[in-house]
Formats: sequence, structure tokens, C-alpha cells
Amino acid sequence: MTPPDARTSTPKAAEGGVFGLIRVLIADDQELVRSGFRMIVEAEPDMEVVGEAIDGQDAVDQSRRCQPDVILMDVRMPGLDGLEATRRILGGTPPVPHILILTTFDADEYIHAALTAGADGFLLKSAPPKRLVDGIRSVVDGETMLAPTVTRRLIADYISRQPPHAAPALGLDELTAREVEVLLLIARGLSNNEIASRLTVSEATVKTHINRLFQKLGLRDRAQAVVLAYESGLTVPGTATE
Repeated sequence: MTPPDARTSTPKAAEGGVFGLIRVLIADDQELVRSGFRMIVEAEPDMEVVGEAIDGQDAVDQSRRCQPDVILMDVRMPGLDGLEATRRILGGTPPVPHILILTTFDADEYIHAALTAGADGFLLKSAPPKRLVDGIRSVVDGETMLAPTVTRRLIADYISRQPPHAAPALGLDELTAREVEVLLLIARGLSNNEIASRLTVSEATVKTHINRLFQKLGLRDRAQAVVLAYESGLTVPGTATE
């Protein structure tokens, strides 16, 4: 995985750009898909599209040239695919961008390969526009963005690898009622923004709850939080929703 300090920590200004805007590079071999993503991204006041790549090698080249904050990366592209492009980009000289994998395929091998390569998130192209822009903001804020369908597959894989009668997770009794509620919403695949809306609190408050429950439970990221929620019986497969 790419060290956190190697990422682009804050949206940056480039020549001709506006300081503070999240700079997005779109990598997909289908022009209609790129156009659709461009329309969604550029409709947001805090985002701008700085380039479009038609394949993995083009994404690698444009990443160096455009210095985006986030790359929307397709998996299946001619020549160099999105997974290998992700490895090369994140293995380059820091700072490196955040990469959000977008695909029509949710096969296990893509999920695991993308996360192993260092991608910050994995969303299906069928996700609604709001989830896409929330995902972009989430990875810029240092979160791992996983679609609910992806979290279910990660859990199924994890459970299949565990021995029978695995010991229950420790530390849950240290959580407050609100922290447990937040953990359950993370397990359902909700972003911080969505959790804040669901609980009618600020996003900053949600981040505080997440930081505290991660510290209490010794968790590294959202994927581990999802696993713990299922492993401990707080939630069960099939409860995640888009």
C-alpha cells in the first residue's frame, strides 16, 4: 500500500487552475463514459477535470503531466489496464494522486487486486452521481471508499478464510452507543457525508466518532471496520444498501 504521506494531501493549484479545486483525471477507453463522468464532476463547484486518458498508459503519462488530486480509473482498458496503471502511478515519485477505481465489474479478483495495488476506493459505474462525487471527496479526505456490493464481497471472502468458532472481536463494549451506530453505517458502505446526513450531525462530528472508534478497536481503515462489524455479529450479510 502507498504510504499516506506520499499522497497529494490537499487539492493544489496548477497553471491556469483555481486554488482549492479538486483536480480530477478521468481514465476510461469509452468516450461516452468519459463525457458522462466529466459532466458529473464539472457540475460540482469544488472540482475540475484536468484531463481524460483513453487507456492505462495514457493515464500514467497524464498523471505525471497534469498532477491530479484524484484519478477515476477504469479497470478494463486496451494495452495497459487500470490495475497495472494504478500500480505504476502509485509506485512513482511522491506526491501521488488518490485513485478511485470505477468499473462495471465487481469480481473478487478486481476488488482485491485494486486494493492491493493501493487504490483508495472501488465503486461500480452504476453508482448514482452523488455517490461518485462523495467518493472523490472522501478519498481526498483520506478515507477508503467502498461500494456496498464491494463490502459484502470483502466480508464473504474474509468469513470464508476464518476457522470455525473464531473468537469474538474485543473492545466493542468500550464504544458509545453513537460510535456503534456509526460503525454499523460504515459496514453498510455509507460515506462520512451520508452518515452525517443519516444522523443529522456535521461531517466533522462523524469523523471524530470514526477516529475514536478506530482508536478504541485498533482499526486501520474502513475495510477492517466492516470486517469487525460482521465478525462480531453487529450486522449480517445482506444488510448493506446502495
